[in-house]
Amino acid sequence: MRHLPFLFLTFALVLTSCSNDDNNNPSDDEPQLVIRLKFDPNQERLNNLGQPSTIPDGNAAQSPSIKSMSANYIEFAPGPFTPLGEGEVIFLGEETNVGGETAIDFQQAVFAGNDEVFLSIPLSEIAAGNYEWVRVSLAYQEGDIDFLLDGNTYTATLASFVGYNTYISTFDLNGANFEINENKKQGFWALETNGFSTQGQAPEGATTVPNPLFDSSPVPQGSCVVTGEFENGFTITGNETEDVEVVLSFSINNSFEWTEVNEDGLYEPSAGEQVVDMGLRGLIPVVLE
Repeated sequence: MRHLPFLFLTFALVLTSCSNDDNNNPSDDEPQLVIRLKFDPNQERLNNLGQPSTIPDGNAAQSPSIKSMSANYIEFAPGPFTPLGEGEVIFLGEETNVGGETAIDFQQAVFAGNDEVFLSIPLSEIAAGNYEWVRVSLAYQEGDIDFLLDGNTYTATLASFVGYNTYISTFDLNGANFEINENKKQGFWALETNGFSTQGQAPEGATTVPNPLFDSSPVPQGSCVVTGEFENGFTITGNETEDVEVVLSFSINNSFEWTEVNEDGLYEPSAGEQVVDMGLRGLIPVVLE
């Protein structure tokens, strides 16, 4: 996990043309690569090896309703043996050392909701070639979950910090203000419902990060680099005259998981049920025709 920030920093100089300013103000004079996000509760649920996964005995899970997400890194990889960082890195989020160790700067993160554009950059800034895989280092997700209290079911908004390390000064969740002012490791979360708010930390290493290339192209533990394969590959010729749109479809199929105290399949924090996993459960990149 410690190696990932330094890996990302090695690309900072070559990504100046892909800064947040460029992302938010793409040129109208040339074709763009448009990255759009999708959150699918019906997409297959995978484990860390990219294989179909069931819910372990003693746990329960639900599919949250994701409102927004942030990523800190996007890379296209030509093949299954391309090491992390040696593909075409198209996006690198802001990082900071304010909290000590290098961390994602949450205050400068880029967000997008379901079916919304996360990134738009000129295709001319991306090396022409054939790409089979995409890697996305996730940083944050926010959405609604259901929980049980005194026999009644309520809805709460959950903020999940799934990045390798995140510096958070302050953030607002449905009007509840959280003053943090420090780095938080992967698995930090906050919850708000009806004026009540709380926060916690999932166990280290518990966040699922599907990587079907686990054997040929591993990623550092705790990095939250989710890997997905283009069904028919993705080719950039360098001669495009129109925008090219890629949808990154993430599985949220039972992605919010907890330990059961009362075995009823309902999340009941007042009974001592603990959050153990908030990781997304798979990635399918789709090139729109």
